Amino acid sequence: MTGTGTRRLGRWLEIAAAWLLAVLWLAPLLYAFWAAFHPPQFATHFEPLAPLTLSNFTRAWSVAPFARYFLNTFMLVTLILALQFVLCTLAGFAFARFAFAGRNIAFALVLMQLMVMPEVLIVENYRTMARLDLVDTITGIGMPYFASAFGIFLLRQTFKTVPKELDEAARVEGCGMLQVLWRVYVPLARPTYLAYGLVSVSYHWNNFLWPLVITSSVETRPLTVGLAIFGAPESGVDWSVISAGTLMAVGPLLVAFLLFQRQFVQSFMHAGIK
Repeated sequence: MTGTGTRRLGRWLEIAAAWLLAVLWLAPLLYAFWAAFHPPQFATHFEPLAPLTLSNFTRAWSVAPFARYFLNTFMLVTLILALQFVLCTLAGFAFARFAFAGRNIAFALVLMQLMVMPEVLIVENYRTMARLDLVDTITGIGMPYFASAFGIFLLRQTFKTVPKELDEAARVEGCGMLQVLWRVYVPLARPTYLAYGLVSVSYHWNNFLWPLVITSSVETRPLTVGLAIFGAPESGVDWSVISAGTLMAVGPLLVAFLLFQRQFVQSFMHAGIK
């Protein structure tokens, strides 16, 4: 076999492997779509002419307080993202533009946090929330994530690419330090903010273990915890209704991705997230 034939065969194998992985990844979602839009008797076997129905969504919405779960999740991801933007911007700007004693050591400590899995800190985080009387609160769920080492690193790297001439020009115009940050650095880092915001929202929208540990009431449970309780065996296993609830939980993220997928990809490429 010639070199060209070998490369062509390798290319076809890569394409086949990519399609296989895509099908395997999509299989659970495709099943959820099938079961959610068909009566329960068709949930476990495929019939092309099976009737469509929306009753599974109605039953899921009435059985579990999904409206409250959606509200809790929206408040949670909004609170976390807003505070992450503020704290990571200030910290990233300080690491990028200020020379102070211990800067490299402090930044190394920030990078070390990237190597620590959040699950390792669950017990200590729970103790801290208990001391602060924040157990079973939206603030208690979000507080461990307010300062993001990844966000600080990402914005620090972005701010370091801003030409210092723009910084100096803004100072000549009479801008203070915060004005320089707001008028020069933040606008130039918009693709990075968008990319990081998408990562943060998707992660905390789907986060499960910490919210499960820290919450105990409907008033604070996010969608992931509420969906797990809704689909528990003691609640009765109806795969069509459970699939409908799952689609309602992941629906906002799926719709957002389908509507803004081009902006998603462009922001990731511009920000350098691989």
